[in-house]
Amino acid sequence: MRVTELSLPGLLHIEPVFFGDSRGYFLQTWQARQYRDAGISEFFVQDNLSLSRKGTLRGLHYQKPNTQGKLVFVLKGEVWDVAVDLRVGSPTFGKWEGVTLKGQTHNQLYIPPGFAHGFCVISDEALFTYKCTDFYAPQNEHGIIWNDPDLDIPWPVKDPILSAKDGRYPRLRDIPGESLFRWEGP
Repeated sequence: MRVTELSLPGLLHIEPVFFGDSRGYFLQTWQARQYRDAGISEFFVQDNLSLSRKGTLRGLHYQKPNTQGKLVFVLKGEVWDVAVDLRVGSPTFGKWEGVTLKGQTHNQLYIPPGFAHGFCVISDEALFTYKCTDFYAPQNEHGIIWNDPDLDIPWPVKDPILSAKDGRYPRLRDIPGESLFRWEGP
């Protein structure tokens, strides 16, 4: 397994080793000891799975309280996955990182607590899964509007398919400080 820390502290790109032959392939999508050695020691309590068609954009979501770290990957298809640092005081507060996740390569993204997360489907459809470090709590769900001009995220779709709530989230600058996170880094 190859692990690369990205430009936002704590955000990790993971390329697992997989073994293929004429029958197909095999890989471990999670192994506690191996991921702990790579810097992911979180205890995951919930797995989620979504199927979305091309042009669907989900996000940018986060929870507070019940803050979630996420290990995300695509089982089938391809998405452009984005994490936004919401840790006030972080040297990268308000910055984002985007990674293409592909079912063919099995690459993963670890998004630590304190980030907003979203993804856009760029294949005909995508089967997307993620492990969470806390339970989903709809009463604590928050978000940032996907096209916040201050973030200037170059999503690969101009007119995405959105849920009603994803189309109504505020800009990051309009979110009260108590609804964000505090940087506790080095």
